[in-house]
Amino acid sequence: MDYGMIRVAAAVPSVKVADVKYNVEQIRRQVQEAEEEGVQIVVFPELCLTGYTCQDLFAQRLLLEEAEKGVADLMDFTADKQVTVIVGIPVDTGKILLNCAAVIAQGTLFALIPKTYLPNYGEFYEKRWFASAQDVNEGEILNYAGNAIALTKRPLLFELEDGVKFGVEICEDVWAPVPPSNHLALAGADLIFNLSASDELIGKHDYLKSLLAQQSARTMSAYVYSSCGFGESTQDVVYGGNAIVYENGRLLHEGERFSFAPQLGIADVDVELLRAERRRNTTFVNAQRGEMASQVICLKQLEGEVPSAASRSSIHPDLSDLHLYREINPHPFIPQSENMQRACEEIFNIQVAGLAKRLVHTWSKTVVVGISGGLDSTLALLVCVKTFDKLGYDRKGIVGVTMPGFGTTDRTYNNAISLMQRLGITIREVNIAKAVMQHFEDIGHDPKVHDVAYENSQARERTQILMDLTNELGGLVIGTGDLSELALGWATYNGDHMSMYGVNASIPKTLIRYLVRYVAESGVDESSRAILLDIIDTPISPELIPADELGNIKQKTEDLVGPYELHDFFLYYALRYGFRPRKIFMLAKLAFKEAYDDAVIKKWLTIFFRRFFSQQFKRSCLPDGPKVGSVSLSPRGDWRMPSDASCALWLAECEAL
Repeated sequence: MDYGMIRVAAAVPSVKVADVKYNVEQIRRQVQEAEEEGVQIVVFPELCLTGYTCQDLFAQRLLLEEAEKGVADLMDFTADKQVTVIVGIPVDTGKILLNCAAVIAQGTLFALIPKTYLPNYGEFYEKRWFASAQDVNEGEILNYAGNAIALTKRPLLFELEDGVKFGVEICEDVWAPVPPSNHLALAGADLIFNLSASDELIGKHDYLKSLLAQQSARTMSAYVYSSCGFGESTQDVVYGGNAIVYENGRLLHEGERFSFAPQLGIADVDVELLRAERRRNTTFVNAQRGEMASQVICLKQLEGEVPSAASRSSIHPDLSDLHLYREINPHPFIPQSENMQRACEEIFNIQVAGLAKRLVHTWSKTVVVGISGGLDSTLALLVCVKTFDKLGYDRKGIVGVTMPGFGTTDRTYNNAISLMQRLGITIREVNIAKAVMQHFEDIGHDPKVHDVAYENSQARERTQILMDLTNELGGLVIGTGDLSELALGWATYNGDHMSMYGVNASIPKTLIRYLVRYVAESGVDESSRAILLDIIDTPISPELIPADELGNIKQKTEDLVGPYELHDFFLYYALRYGFRPRKIFMLAKLAFKEAYDDAVIKKWLTIFFRRFFSQQFKRSCLPDGPKVGSVSLSPRGDWRMPSDASCALWLAECEAL
């Protein structure tokens, strides 16, 4: 399981109703293809060896015996292969007929899993032919295809050699109020495989996808679904063929419906991610109490010179050849385009609601915000404006303070003034140069030395002005710092690090651009839009070092600490899932393969971990602020870490990349 991932596939083979030999041959072809692609587990549709739509032919002895021979054929075929195969078959126990899933690996039939819930409505009359798992005599031994198989009505759990656990349910099982997959997941199954035969009706497919997504999310598992397609009888209904893979509610793969050709839907499931989600979710942990599978069946690898899954698979430790059957989003904090407007609106609503409560609680109708002409302060100002409008407060109660200093450029200054004018707030300007020069004289600092004291003196002077002005006016200082800056410690301690309420505290830098653009494109007039778009295009800078000879920004943050899109990527996977540097590096290499080479990613990943550990002391005393997404650094809730923890392990792994 390289990098904590396993490669799975949902197969939709060609089928001929009641032609077992043909069906087995089609299954063999897809098993071979799966083997060549490094798939470790492949699932086929319900009753795929015979065809789901055999109807009363299921009572024919010839068909049932040929299905058993078909299983034996697949056992022989998989003897030298490292792919686990799950196929659907009718099984005669001598007493009852069962609709089963057969789990076959390396020449062995490990289990027969009967379907629990049988539909008996509409076009489905399975109870006419089949009995339920609930009708099985517990522990009954069945001799099937040369194997002694113990039948059970309880869910079975399977474990691969690398520790990955999976379970199986069949079609209608997932539609039940309490699906078997609930118990399987709570017993430890990382993946659930569903062999299905679902006909196509108007609106049913969307409902099906919603159901699978919800079941995957609720059980915090990967759900691999295969449903029969072209070739099944169309006497009364049509089967469109579905190959779908979800991971914790996220769609990893969806095949082409109504395809006349066979399909093999491959996806790489991140088991490490799923387990991280389960560990941090106390509801899931509590629900596990008392849950046990009836048996854990270990699928052992063959002895001998059979190549391991890792050596066959395209998931290699050698990153130069790495390829994954899953999309790695380079901007995990950014909502997908189709949800962008709704997500931005939601984020603003959270920020506005948080600030509104604080204003109402403190009986305050005044806020003070430092406006630099940069992204962070712009977003904070927009949040203040929306909050005041929603509360019915006068915008003049928003006091925007611009505080030009040694590095302030005309571009940022003019944007700050113009934006405040357009928004109709109160404008205050306090030039900090004289006060900071006096401070340098007081502490004996040479202003020609542009060191950390030179920079931080300006940041602390600005914070002092905001705090004192707030005391004078009787309001709140609204913080502008963002999540990315907090992660890197890119803030002056007791300077811009401090406020009375930080509305941007859980919003990363990459997302702030989108939020400001959202307002520019949907919430302001043309002149304000032009200002906001120019702010978006302005290089990110604290402007603490004098501008260049042309008056342009000289001190660019991303030149100093690295690209924020990389740091936000590192931050997401380090905090959200606890991934180690080696895995984050692999994911970043894939996500940013067109933008950064390996050396650049390694450099900034190392710097990220070094800064993240060393700057915890700033995060340990953060002001209040609303949580917006799944990643937050609030010391009161989401991130509690010793300020003096060692980063030696993380840096050593970074250096070894």
